[in-house]
Amino acid sequence: MFSLLAAFFASFIATLLIIRFKDLHSHFSADSDLSGPQKFHKNIVPRIGGISIALGITVAMIIRFNNNSNIYTEITLALCAIPTFTIGLIEDLTKKISARKRLFFTILSALGFVYLNNTQVLYLDIPGIDWIFALPLVGYLFAIFAITGLANAYNIIDGFNGLASMVGIIALLAIAYMGLIFSDPTITYLSLIMAGAILGFFIWNYPFGLIFLGDGGAYLIGFWIGALSILLTFRHQEISPWFAFLINGYPILETLFTIYRRKIHQGKNPGQPDGIHFHTLIYRRILMKAHHDKNWFSANARTAPYLWILNGTSIVPTVLWWHSTPTLMGASLFFIAFYIWLYTSIVKFKTPKWLYLE
Repeated sequence: MFSLLAAFFASFIATLLIIRFKDLHSHFSADSDLSGPQKFHKNIVPRIGGISIALGITVAMIIRFNNNSNIYTEITLALCAIPTFTIGLIEDLTKKISARKRLFFTILSALGFVYLNNTQVLYLDIPGIDWIFALPLVGYLFAIFAITGLANAYNIIDGFNGLASMVGIIALLAIAYMGLIFSDPTITYLSLIMAGAILGFFIWNYPFGLIFLGDGGAYLIGFWIGALSILLTFRHQEISPWFAFLINGYPILETLFTIYRRKIHQGKNPGQPDGIHFHTLIYRRILMKAHHDKNWFSANARTAPYLWILNGTSIVPTVLWWHSTPTLMGASLFFIAFYIWLYTSIVKFKTPKWLYLE
């Protein structure tokens, strides 16, 4: 509990200081490009919130180290997170790092974690497919792919105040709950200190958007959750492997749908930004006309709760039926169908009336 509080307060205070003294560093730390397709803020805002989160988990782990020398998994996870966080932070500061370079360093982080912890995906519990995972290296490569993909997924959904950070907190609390069920203090501890560190940032990010996660923060959160999702199902094989998918259902599906939309439907580079993510449609088609961004609870701030709820429709089944692959597979199919139906309805200007809360 003390480590959790330390992570929260270290992140909270660091974020406050970054905001308070932004005039000293905004020339290189702020998001000054207000014209991009995914830009919905009106003022220049620091985008180095990842520093606060990294500091929060570092302080918590130092406290843990002083009281327990047997923290191999904790140390390796933190060390392996450095490449993906660093390259994301450099992008936040320079705006000159290509998507390919960021992907390479994220793969490096995932490779390091999988290798040092001898962690892999053992099976998917799908007849006719699971034999593939008996082949050498396949389980390790799939784990690297999954962790890398989720790190990038969190960067993709980081579009509005509080969106990616709260989605991350909810997923981490669900993973921590599973750690408690299986008496796994390492999983519980690593989930809670990251959740605490994110919360210290979240208070300043939502609803007013005084600071942004940036690429560094988004990659760090996604990598951390991806690594814990894989590690949890590897260490406790009573848990369905579909738990790792469904607990991250919203960011994963948003990423896959983005790749499909850009590459297949539009014939564009999947790495290029566009303005028709699910969260963007919610903002533009449902909220922007009714709630101006000058209000204290702006259209920007009202967007995230829609996606928090959508995210919850994938996470709740994982917590209730974590042991049942058929149930989680069914829940996955329902979530995918619901996501596609809702997205398509909004695109075609057939938004369900119940989405208009006022």
